Amino acid sequence: MTTSAHPETIQVGNGVESDFRDIRTTQKEVSTEKDCQHERNTNRGDSLERECESPREAGTLKGLSLASEDSFPTALSMRLAMVRGPDRLPDEGLQEALRGKLRVLEADNGEVTALFSELSARLLSINSEEDSIVITFKTFEEIWKFNTYYTMGFLGQCMENLLLDQEFWLNSLDQDEAAIEVSVPEETLNLMYKGILMQEGSFFGSCTANQMFDSSTSGSDLYLEQGDIAVFEPPFMGSGWTVQSLVDGARGTKPKPALEPVDPFHQWFLKSCPENILVGSGKLAYDFPFQFASGSCVTTMEYDACGPDELSFECGDIIETVGLLLSCFEWFLGKHERTGNVGLVKTCLVKPTDSLCESADTFLDEEDRLLFGLNDECTKAETIALLNKTSQSDIGTVYKLDLIERQDSPKGTNGNQNGPYSVNASNHEELRSKIDQILSELKEAPSSPADTMEPCQDDGEASEPAGGDGVPCFTVHSEGEGPSHDGFVTLLSFLNCADYKPEFHCLYDHSLQFRHLLFSGHADDEELVSYLGVARETARKKRQFWAQSRICFLLGKMCARKSKYSQARVYFEETLSVAREQFTDTFLLIAVYTNLAVIYLMQKNTEKYFAVSERIAALLMGIPNYICSTEKEPEVYSKLEQSPSAAPFIERLQVLTEEFQEPCGVIPSHCYLALGKVYSAKYLPHLAVSSARRAALHPSATLTDCLTGVGLVLENAHRLFGVGKQGVAMPAQVAPYLSRVQSLAAAYDEDHALRHAASLCLSQLFQKHGMLGRAIERIHSLVSSGLGRSLAEANQTLIYLAWLHICNGQQQQALDVLDSLLASTPENCTTPQEGVVYNLRAIALRHSGDIKQASHSYQEAIDICEEFDSRHNWAIALANFGILCLQAGAKGLAETSLVQSVEFFSELEDEGHEVNFITVLLELGQFYIHEGQLEKGKIYYEWALLIAIKSNHSECQLKATRRLCDLYRTVCPDEAQCIIYNEHQLTLVRKTGDKSQEGEILETISRLYLSLGTERAHRSALEYTKRSLGIFIDLRRKEKEAYAWLQAGKIYHILRQNELVDLYVQVAQDSGLSTGDTHFILELLEVAGDVFFNGTQEREKAVSFYRDRALPIASALDISVKLGDRLNERVAFHRLATLYHFLGQYELAEHYFLKALSLCPSPLQFDEETLYYVRVYQTLGDIIFYDLKDPYDAAGYYHLALAAAMDLGNKRSQLKLCTRLATIYHNFLVDRELSLFFYQKARAFATELNVRRINLSPDQNFRSTSMYRSNAQ
Repeated sequence: MTTSAHPETIQVGNGVESDFRDIRTTQKEVSTEKDCQHERNTNRGDSLERECESPREAGTLKGLSLASEDSFPTALSMRLAMVRGPDRLPDEGLQEALRGKLRVLEADNGEVTALFSELSARLLSINSEEDSIVITFKTFEEIWKFNTYYTMGFLGQCMENLLLDQEFWLNSLDQDEAAIEVSVPEETLNLMYKGILMQEGSFFGSCTANQMFDSSTSGSDLYLEQGDIAVFEPPFMGSGWTVQSLVDGARGTKPKPALEPVDPFHQWFLKSCPENILVGSGKLAYDFPFQFASGSCVTTMEYDACGPDELSFECGDIIETVGLLLSCFEWFLGKHERTGNVGLVKTCLVKPTDSLCESADTFLDEEDRLLFGLNDECTKAETIALLNKTSQSDIGTVYKLDLIERQDSPKGTNGNQNGPYSVNASNHEELRSKIDQILSELKEAPSSPADTMEPCQDDGEASEPAGGDGVPCFTVHSEGEGPSHDGFVTLLSFLNCADYKPEFHCLYDHSLQFRHLLFSGHADDEELVSYLGVARETARKKRQFWAQSRICFLLGKMCARKSKYSQARVYFEETLSVAREQFTDTFLLIAVYTNLAVIYLMQKNTEKYFAVSERIAALLMGIPNYICSTEKEPEVYSKLEQSPSAAPFIERLQVLTEEFQEPCGVIPSHCYLALGKVYSAKYLPHLAVSSARRAALHPSATLTDCLTGVGLVLENAHRLFGVGKQGVAMPAQVAPYLSRVQSLAAAYDEDHALRHAASLCLSQLFQKHGMLGRAIERIHSLVSSGLGRSLAEANQTLIYLAWLHICNGQQQQALDVLDSLLASTPENCTTPQEGVVYNLRAIALRHSGDIKQASHSYQEAIDICEEFDSRHNWAIALANFGILCLQAGAKGLAETSLVQSVEFFSELEDEGHEVNFITVLLELGQFYIHEGQLEKGKIYYEWALLIAIKSNHSECQLKATRRLCDLYRTVCPDEAQCIIYNEHQLTLVRKTGDKSQEGEILETISRLYLSLGTERAHRSALEYTKRSLGIFIDLRRKEKEAYAWLQAGKIYHILRQNELVDLYVQVAQDSGLSTGDTHFILELLEVAGDVFFNGTQEREKAVSFYRDRALPIASALDISVKLGDRLNERVAFHRLATLYHFLGQYELAEHYFLKALSLCPSPLQFDEETLYYVRVYQTLGDIIFYDLKDPYDAAGYYHLALAAAMDLGNKRSQLKLCTRLATIYHNFLVDRELSLFFYQKARAFATELNVRRINLSPDQNFRSTSMYRSNAQ
């Protein structure tokens, strides 16, 4: 029975159509991969490899024994570790920063949930203390996808995109590369996979041994060999395992079969296929020793061809394989040795000869080129255009506002603090000479358009000239003036050829180019169809069968284009039936069968589809460079919108490529980029960006790969950073790509446009994040390599360089650049750009302290604005002049200039001026506040806020709101107004994701509500305090946390909820003590005393804080530190440790006891010092053993105490310590040898000291330290 008899349409996965033929292909692939996996796992070490360098082995979810039916885990814990450098060593500083980010996400895990949803997992919890994230899965498909992403190294990179700050990516360019390493317990993942498969019911498994099953369908038992794949069903209600053979559908049972599930990819693939395709009754099995064979074979019986595409032969004839013979296919393409004919041969009718061998050549290079190929020039042009658009700036046309300290040094940093870049005198002169030379050359060069590259057109839209080389062109005559039958002689003679000719290329192509290349004179397709119909009839009458066959093929394609599928099928079938001799044009045969297969699928004629698909597969294995589709396939798939369905297969291909690490036709970087495009189309931004990064960092990556990666990152930027993070045009994640693009472009000597775009984008990224020195360095490198052939582009770049120098405090370098620009301008022709230069020059002069020259430059800039009526620039120049006047002390002139600037801004109607307008309003408002005109100042602040709200500028809203908060808090106090604006500020800060600022604003609002003095306000204050407390706990800001606990206790005291006051004050005290900062502890204790002292009840409690706690500690520590007396300092720490011990703060007690020990002299000078060691270490052992329940660490302290006791010769202490060590090793650490050793030592001391009994029972000794704490003290 052949596969053509199966009646069902094949639908694989997410709509991927498959011509699946026989399960043996999958069986062998699974078996082969399983053997390779076993070999790899045998040689595999225990060290965790970095994901982005060496992907995890594929198939990690295999090797499971399903003989046992134990309980399975339902959660998977992923551990995150920050590593740095080529050796991937842990970095504690970065690890702590990562831990802090995880703490924040513990309280607000929306972003993490969204990420793991993209990774096909479900978030359960985040444990920042263990640096872990716990996830789970509901279906085996989720485990399969997650494991695939883990195998390809995406998990760590996705976590980096989520958890690392933007500055990290910029800092990593000049440092050892840091990364997040994700560790997944594979055994747990294996068990979860097994458990979910059993929960879902039946699954596909592979037998791990030859075994017999009791038959449940016939009298004979079912026998399966090792490696056979079958459908297994777990036991139900006490029954045994049920198995169904895929060969004939026979069923059997067994209590505990030896099996393992197939890997998740094959599990998904097999489950996607209908049962009647996988399970067949008497499927043909071709007993062939090779999977991919090439060479010669011999026929086993006589066969008469049933059609012109098949070979006729006699028994014993030699058939040479054309291409490859696949043992799982019904047909292969062969060449008859005696006759030389080529045609299809049934695999079951041949057997191998000595010359037949396994072939490793699967000649998929052409298909790989079509799937993964990149157009270098097109990609480069598109990326340059995208980078230019992203980095587009108005630096050369719009004046800059002179408020550098507040606007262009974010986070209060400058170039000297972030990536310093200084130029010595000789280098500076050389750079200045280079600038003068460039400007001089560009000024003298003839004017020409900017040297830019426009994105190229898509290949599918490129037009081709009619009548290509060697292709004749036939005129189509309309009906009524059509030629006689003799008029088709030329056309029929051209088409009536048995063999393939290059001129037939356009006939078989999917794009229907023949309509314009081969024919002309027709108005539409209907005229062409009529013409071809007459030509077909003429060919039939003249018995020119090959011409008739090709014309029928063309008519079939025209009908299919009009969706007339039944009529098209008739024409295609006639194409095959009309031939009277051997089909030698294999390309025509492939084209006909391909089109027929599509029509059969659309008409749900699965029987014929299977028959045709078998033949297509054989032909494609023989003729890989088929031309019926050529370069149009990607376009067709794109238009069908089925590219996302290819993701599982591209992922599998990539996993296998990386797994076997052998040279093959697939370039890994191209495969990653293809995946990135698919993920981007499926709106999976984290995976898309991770794919791009894997491609760009892969050793095989080319310049085109990096450019494509840049495009993918920018395309998904708004999806990754647009929600809740103030959408950014260019994320810092693109910096590594741009840096590598620069390196590769320099190595390949690429044109200037690409290097200019990459350098400018990198410089802007550095400027945005306050790394001004590094931003300047990029532009200096660009200037050194030349500024291109466009004067406008060079001028704009140099203006930007001057502005960077001004922001970086390098005024003289900025003035040199600006003076060079002024010197290169035409003498008798003023341009608006001159005004930009004069404005920047004035700013540089003001910061240099040259007020007079700065005012002259501002006047020049204002005059140019007036000449060109540029109101926007005029307003900025007036504002800058007003700021200059303020510096000079001319307040009246400053006010006039600023007010006039505001008037100009208010008259502007175009967009893009709002940020500058808001800034000037705030400056004018601040001027009036300082002058005591509070009402005017408030009006300008509120005006600025309204403009910011209207223009939807969050940063400007934040600035204006902060000014109003400061106004109502300090200048003219108004708690109600201050609360309103602080709450608005809180809303804005939340959008930025800055948790630290959010906590501080909540703390401020709480204090404001508390100052109102009403019960309702007190309860609101308590609510805001608790919210700030949660944030400070997440951020591990212990001092803020302690004060928040204390503030909550204070409010409860005011609200007379006394039962909670002591609790909150105690927790605040504990938090303060955990900081180890004595001065802070003292301050906190005093504030805690103030809570009761300033209240109306329980004032006596304040005495405890003032006298009994704060004062003794302060006095002892203050005196010991001032005198430098280590003994007194040690006593103070010992007392503090004893106090914590008394309070039950055992960790702090341990900390201060160790501090006290660290102050002991070394070597020890007196026996009393050794005795102190014995007692303190014994006390530490008691705390750890009795109170913290940690026998292991307690044993360490007891060992140290015993060593000191032995040095001292104190036998009673040695007896006590040996007894406790014997107890620990006997009852807890279960070390019989050590237990016996210490017991014998204790017995010897007991005999010597006349102690009758030694009790090692843990029940008697395992009691709290509080029972004897008073004695210890």
